[in-house]
Amino acid sequence: MVPELSTSTPAWFSQHKTLVSHAVAVVALLLFFFLALSSLVDDSPTIDEQNHIARGLAFLRTGDPRLSLEHPPLINALSALPLLTMPELRLPTDHPSWDRPEGWYEFADLFLWQYNEPYVDQIVFLARMPIVFITIALALTGFVFAQLMWGRMAALFALTLFLFEPNLLAHGRYATTDIGGVLFTFLTTLLLWRLWQSGARWSWRGVLGAGLAMGLAFGSKLSALGFVPIWLLLAVLPIYPTNTEDKPVASISWLRRVGWRFLQVIVAGMISILVVWAIFGFQWGVYETDGLLGFLSGITGPAPTYVEGVNQILRLTGNGGRPSFLLGHFSDTGFISYFPVAFAVKTPLALLALIVLAGIALLLKRPTRRSAVFLLVTAVSFYVLTMLSALNIGYRHVLPALPYLLVLVSGLTSPQLVKISDEQPSTWRDHIWQWVVTGGMALMVAATLWIHPHYLSFFNRLVGGPENGYNVLIDSNLDWGQDMIRLRSWMEENDVPSVNLAWFGTADPSHYGITYTALPGLGRDEFFQRWWDVPFDRDSPAPGIYAISASNLQEMPLREDEKTVFAWFRAREPDDRIGYSILIYDVH
Repeated sequence: MVPELSTSTPAWFSQHKTLVSHAVAVVALLLFFFLALSSLVDDSPTIDEQNHIARGLAFLRTGDPRLSLEHPPLINALSALPLLTMPELRLPTDHPSWDRPEGWYEFADLFLWQYNEPYVDQIVFLARMPIVFITIALALTGFVFAQLMWGRMAALFALTLFLFEPNLLAHGRYATTDIGGVLFTFLTTLLLWRLWQSGARWSWRGVLGAGLAMGLAFGSKLSALGFVPIWLLLAVLPIYPTNTEDKPVASISWLRRVGWRFLQVIVAGMISILVVWAIFGFQWGVYETDGLLGFLSGITGPAPTYVEGVNQILRLTGNGGRPSFLLGHFSDTGFISYFPVAFAVKTPLALLALIVLAGIALLLKRPTRRSAVFLLVTAVSFYVLTMLSALNIGYRHVLPALPYLLVLVSGLTSPQLVKISDEQPSTWRDHIWQWVVTGGMALMVAATLWIHPHYLSFFNRLVGGPENGYNVLIDSNLDWGQDMIRLRSWMEENDVPSVNLAWFGTADPSHYGITYTALPGLGRDEFFQRWWDVPFDRDSPAPGIYAISASNLQEMPLREDEKTVFAWFRAREPDDRIGYSILIYDVH
């Protein structure tokens, strides 16, 4: 017989638990806002941000989506909205890059570093702010999802997880499309789940809401299209209520219920097409496609820029297109283990443990099993899809699966697993469970506070932490060109007048007053050309300070047999680190 313990909840808390919950939520939101702002102001523009910012402002100013090939314009436009308060900003629409199909890289570089160079810091700050609020919207969506599934305590737990998971916090401060895509795919899944709780009833309001959210997802990021087969798969699962107000359960066959859910997804998809077309300003033109979409070539229809963008992504994900790095190895066709490994090493260990615990505990309990299956199938399905992709350049591409795991973890505070009501006596097992779950969340938050402000470079201790991250994963997992401002501060603090710089990024070092000698790098042409004109003795570098971006240290642009440029440095431990992404070598 398990002994019962009286609850230790103070009477005052019992009477004011709603007020206390709201206070905790407000404190968590304010702390997130402080962490996000205090870290983003010292992050230089990441390698992709100038493209997103220029694309968004060009779309808002001209209404022309020609630059929105690989990325739909919705999130870029939202990000650029604050820039409309700066009429002095100039767009290089008078430059030939505006008229070239692949000219958006040059267009963006001209926009930020030449046409508007005096305003770079203001532009980047203003463009990042809407993304911070989109991240808060994502956390609030997780709050609602958890409350619907598990109850009020789980909702507060989920809110905390969403706000302080380091990978969401990392990308929730940058002017890119990643967090926007996560938000709207997650919102669509939430709305479908709510719709399917009504049994076999048809709800036009529910289908319309799902269709609008789906359209916003497709208009935010092209990878959202990967959720279409997942939503159809979820429609088949036998995990939804079967009762309706007007028909007995026995009269509604499983096949019919699946048919209704399938039809709801399809109708929502048709609505989403109209939403995407509206996002592209009702653009109409001729499709110029090849490959899998070659059958559309020459046909006139809506949003040709979007269709061509889908065509490019299919080409890119199908054959790689970019070299991948994983655990010291390289591939031009990707690694099937890339995203599982990235998840394992870039997730706080405490959160990994909670995910495993939640998966087991919630699946074992009959009252929580169906909701747990829904969340796990969604997350695992998206992981499987990304594992089949040859495009392995960042954990951020699998971030859309993470919210479902966080809602799953919040289920550990579900009343079905632990007694939290004053009307129910708590056992010693309940108290141990509460301490384990709360402790796990506290450890995750502690890991996030510890890595501040270097969220992008987070790696757990399973692989030696962020100090060893560059031997495991690079690119946007660790080094995305975010530490140029910190390099300048380090040079000032250490009285270093000049560095030999191997830069991985699109930010212009000259803008930050850095005196440097360009070494092989990526992102800016003066660095890229040095791979084939190495300006130092690779076997015996001359004395000086060498600042080498982690991605360049692994020599990504070169073939395996050519990777000798930085071999001398790879064989040594760096003398210092700038935010974990720039390695400092003091050669005497």
